[in-house]
Amino acid sequence: MKKILLQIKEKLQKLSFRTGVIVLLLCIPFYILSFAQMALPISVKLKGILWFILFGLAKTFQYGGITILGVEGVKRVKDFIKSKRNKKNTD
Repeated sequence: MKKILLQIKEKLQKLSFRTGVIVLLLCIPFYILSFAQMALPISVKLKGILWFILFGLAKTFQYGGITILGVEGVKRVKDFIKSKRNKKNTD
């Protein structure tokens, strides 16, 4: 099992930086949906099932995106966000 997970990790890390950012951004709508569905007029059991599925997808996209980006990619994203904030604060 560990060997299979390492193979998956290696394949994900071969993907591009852009792909990693896109996958990472896909977690945002799933986080929103996982909590927004609580306002729907459906049974508590169905809400729990939907939350489990949507929250699981959000976490999957989050960890998949981080795996694709790697340490250097995460640093690049953080630096980009910091530079945007600094530019916004100076204007």
